[in-house]
Amino acid sequence: MTGLDAIDRNILRLLRLDARTSNASLAAEVGLSPSACLRRIRLMEQAGVIRGYTALVDTSNVEATIAVIINITLERQTEDHLDRFEAAVRRHPEIRECFLMTGGSDYLLRVEVANAGEFERIHKEILSKLPGVSRIHSSFSIRNVLATRPKARR
Repeated sequence: MTGLDAIDRNILRLLRLDARTSNASLAAEVGLSPSACLRRIRLMEQAGVIRGYTALVDTSNVEATIAVIINITLERQTEDHLDRFEAAVRRHPEIRECFLMTGGSDYLLRVEVANAGEFERIHKEILSKLPGVSRIHSSFSIRNVLATRPKARR
């Protein structure tokens, strides 16, 4: 898939707000027929622009979790070190997100834990064994103030 046009970007914007919206509603919103809209979505899925769909869960209503934000500094920032680190991170589902960063640290990770003991296990068994890590700095969240969320239902 080459570049995204304004209609593709609009489709993506609307799917980010509510990925469960019907194709007919989405098509009407972006000014396409339902079949043309669905064709564009399928092309973006095949090209990897849309990697999947997920549910945003309010964990305060389901389970008590604490988000932990972890800054990782690597020994070296060579392509090999970055690739090895990223491959290792992908093998651990406990790590919910991983961002390559600019600034003071090389990566920012997010994990969710039930308590400090669970984080200690993740730190000892996973984080401290990731390849090329020279520094780990972790911060526990107090509460989530804003997260991407679907639009309010009327």
